[in-house]
Amino acid sequence: MEKEFTLGFIGLGVMGHSMAQHLIDAGYTLNLYNRTKSKADDLLCDRVRWCDSPAQVASRSDITFSIVGYPADVESIYLGQDGIASGIQEGSVAVDMTTTRPSLMLTIEKELKNKGAFFADAPVSGGDKGAREATLTFMTGCCDEVFERIRPYLSLMGKSINHCGGVSMGQQTKMCNQILIAGTMIGLCEALVYGAAAGLDVAEMVNTIRPGAAGCWSLDNYAPRVLKGDFEPGFMIDHFIKDMGLALEEAERMQLCLPGLALVKQLYTALQAQGKGRKGTQMLVRVIEQLSARECFREASN
Repeated sequence: MEKEFTLGFIGLGVMGHSMAQHLIDAGYTLNLYNRTKSKADDLLCDRVRWCDSPAQVASRSDITFSIVGYPADVESIYLGQDGIASGIQEGSVAVDMTTTRPSLMLTIEKELKNKGAFFADAPVSGGDKGAREATLTFMTGCCDEVFERIRPYLSLMGKSINHCGGVSMGQQTKMCNQILIAGTMIGLCEALVYGAAAGLDVAEMVNTIRPGAAGCWSLDNYAPRVLKGDFEPGFMIDHFIKDMGLALEEAERMQLCLPGLALVKQLYTALQAQGKGRKGTQMLVRVIEQLSARECFREASN
């Protein structure tokens, strides 16, 4: 009897929980692992099987998806004790959707290839909202055959599924994405503080400039949160600092000078030093306020 086709999922954070839910809603059997088991409680059903390790997920799954926090987490779930590499079956595929170090993707690919398995890196953009609404953008690095194999499942979690080249090229594309976001975030926060200081109705200002050349995803999604005093994470400051650090590390390796990115990383590091690392990236507006001795946008009380 032919084995039932199953998927695996590792990592149930701000984005991963919603992404796993979309796969369950599509009717797939899902093998599930998360470091904190309680985060999986509301997902468990007759088609969802809890696993005790990443290795167990991989051993039971035809395709295993993962999205965790930091490069050390990725290395642990793939190459550590009871990691994916120790349990993956010949012919199966692992897909890491974390934003992480490009060179680590090549190391993992080599290890899985030795086991007769395949690997893809597929970092995402779109934040918590994109994860909830299945509108994420995927930047995928793998061979053509693997891309065609995983695309239908990525399409359940996102709406823009892009093949960027071989393994690690998804991560390199994501570095470009984060460099651009760093620039738009400082521009957004400076514009909001300027508008408030000038006496504008800031909400009306945002609505006025949105359809023009200044329109962007960050303006649409983060300006309303700032105006409401909502600084909870769609994307966490700690994770963005990690991403910017990875991009600067890659830039240094290529002998590139990226002064704008370096500045924005320093401003976010100031927030991290103030204990705000688990807040959303829109809290950059606080640094701009502090530099000008202003308080324009108060944080809403919970």
